[in-house]
Amino acid sequence: MTDIVALAEANQRKAREVIAKLRVVEAWEAVGAEAHLVGSLRTGLLMKHRDIDFHIYSSPFRLSDSFAAMAALVADPAVKRFEGANLLHTPEACVEWHLWYDDGGEEWQVDMIHLVKGSRYDGYFERVAERIEAVITPRQRETVLRLKYETPDDEKIMGIEYYLAVIRDGIADYPAFVQWRKQQ
Repeated sequence: MTDIVALAEANQRKAREVIAKLRVVEAWEAVGAEAHLVGSLRTGLLMKHRDIDFHIYSSPFRLSDSFAAMAALVADPAVKRFEGANLLHTPEACVEWHLWYDDGGEEWQVDMIHLVKGSRYDGYFERVAERIEAVITPRQRETVLRLKYETPDDEKIMGIEYYLAVIRDGIADYPAFVQWRKQQ
């Protein structure tokens, strides 16, 4: 288990280095927005899937600010591609941005959800992360990391599925996790 924990810690260090090199927080602060780290990196549960998640809040929300922050980010030659989706006129009230960053041959995906401050999901995922951090035990943390490690690379599973299976339902191994998912 120590090797898996060490691998997770190394990948989390690399993720934070990518954030610093790309200057994600600074790009959003430059347009008056607040960038909050969410997801598996925030909770210390990032394993081998190189994905970094931010929720970004603006008040007032200006689409031009969102594009300006992204223009600064994608100017980095290590950003190989990016995409966005305008969901401002949906209940999510956001613009989704995704970019792919080449860190010396390792591709990192950075997901940035730019939300209208005070909208439906304002703070929601930060509260989920806080709750996970408050209740997860060291043994459960190791189990989540092991399950993520054992998941085939081509299988896409949301982090929350691991957390519910392990923390809420006591799943302890990958075959049980596969069965748990079928029943959900």
